[in-house]
Amino acid sequence: MGKAKIHRLGDLQLQIMRILWDRGEATVAQVLEGLGDIGLAYTTIATMLRKMEGRGLVSHRTEGRSFIYRARVKADDVSHRMANQLVDRLFEGSLFDAVNHLLTTREVSRDELSRIERLIAEKRKSS
Repeated sequence: MGKAKIHRLGDLQLQIMRILWDRGEATVAQVLEGLGDIGLAYTTIATMLRKMEGRGLVSHRTEGRSFIYRARVKADDVSHRMANQLVDRLFEGSLFDAVNHLLTTREVSRDELSRIERLIAEKRKSS
């Protein structure tokens, strides 16, 4: 996969990327179907995919009269960069403040807390 610079993905772009990551590749019609009934036109999705291709996020191949798109960036790379941007922009780089905010403003199950505690314990061992 390419090393495209990922600025920020809007909600629609992220939804499109998730469809491509899940399916491997998809036509514009398949992406539109995967988005469900959100009221967007085929041409809107085609335009968005062309713009995303210009940014290096997706690529396409031609099969007959259809363009078949696939992601050029990995889901993990996108989530890593977007999460870092979030922490940097909203919490001035403070991981503590970001985690504190999430733990105090969201419902957290006992299972999730246990998993978080295990991650912290593993991080302590490796530091």
